[in-house]
Amino acid sequence: MSGRTATRYLGSLLHLSDPTLPIGGYTHSNGLETYVQAGIVTSAASLRAFAEHMLQYNLKYNDAAFMRLAYEAATVGDVAKLIRLDQECSALKCAREIREASQKLGVRLIKIFRRRYSSDITSAFEAAVGKQAEGHYCIVFGLYAWQLGIPLPEALYSFYYNAAVGMVTNGVKLVPLGQLDGQDILFDLQPLLRTLTEESGSLDPDLIGLCPIAFDIRCMQHERLYSRLYMS
Repeated sequence: MSGRTATRYLGSLLHLSDPTLPIGGYTHSNGLETYVQAGIVTSAASLRAFAEHMLQYNLKYNDAAFMRLAYEAATVGDVAKLIRLDQECSALKCAREIREASQKLGVRLIKIFRRRYSSDITSAFEAAVGKQAEGHYCIVFGLYAWQLGIPLPEALYSFYYNAAVGMVTNGVKLVPLGQLDGQDILFDLQPLLRTLTEESGSLDPDLIGLCPIAFDIRCMQHERLYSRLYMS
């Protein structure tokens, strides 16, 4: 791919995957706060292990897989499939906080990008949100990645990177760790992000929903923590 081709979508890619987008992502730890309070994540090494496992054994088979399938459904204009994927995503998010967070982030993402970008399929999906669909973040991300002309491999990598930055940033605050510790973890995660991007491009749809149950349990336990900084 030439540099000239890449520059046509680079700005949109950076905008869509920006961890500082005002959608509230920084308010959610996705269960990490429970791991910290339980004394499981207590160092840079254990935070790196948490991020690796979350990306490789959870995100790959859940949100990243849904993002890819949503992108592919948008490519062929299949609104009905987008709605089914969104419903399946809801069913697989057992923890209430995680389910609600995903929906809120997705709806806020729609509010940002629909002001400038629209198509028949994005409008049809938006109309279904609150009725047949919840508007989960991964579905909306995939839909707008297609709308913005971002190639699927780049969209997948940026989706994983956004998740990794969120986990590391929250972990640095919670443990707490130094900022350089967090940057070292992000350096170390880059080979894994490349591998996951390649694997997600051909992931068997029958594997969607696989997840180590500990992640769901820690997210459920977060709802009952005595004190907490994050909403999930």
